Amino acid sequence: MKKIVVATKNEGKVKEILAAFQKLPVELLTLKEFGSLPEAVEDADTFEGNARIKARFYAERTGCACLADDSGLEVEVLGGAPGVHSARYSGRHDDAANNEKLVAELQKRGAVESAAAFRCVLVLHDADGTELISEGTCVGRVRQESRGAGGFGYDPYFYLASGKSLAELTVSEKQAVSHRGAALRLMAAQMKERLT
Repeated sequence: MKKIVVATKNEGKVKEILAAFQKLPVELLTLKEFGSLPEAVEDADTFEGNARIKARFYAERTGCACLADDSGLEVEVLGGAPGVHSARYSGRHDDAANNEKLVAELQKRGAVESAAAFRCVLVLHDADGTELISEGTCVGRVRQESRGAGGFGYDPYFYLASGKSLAELTVSEKQAVSHRGAALRLMAAQMKERLT
């Protein structure tokens, strides 16, 4: 069975990835299982660039194939921000502070809501140096009002056409519509083809 390291310390992402790949003949490992590893420096200006940096960085340090994602929120009224800086929009990796800044930026522009999209790019860097790439997008609107207790990150502020926020969905409901869910389905299909 092929071992693949999931290159994230975000428990929410780990759960989504485990759920997406449960039918594949792979054993998923988390970074925790490799002790104290340094952080990859994500200094690319695209989601794909950052995902590739993380996948290669942790593949080298673990000796295993490595799956990394980079994802973020692009808000129309904010000119595409926070974009690749989504995780540290407030200057630090803190969901509450990032959401606070998002709401403050909307308020500065007098925008109660704005068209927005979540984007996710996944890169699987294999031990032989080959790479698989997939991408997913989820279109919706961000609002100043938060709803729901599920999900993570900007989920409580991101609303689908149904009127529900991503934080109001179950894990399986979110997986069916989210940017990461779409990217994971495409990646799982590529991996299945490669492993069979």
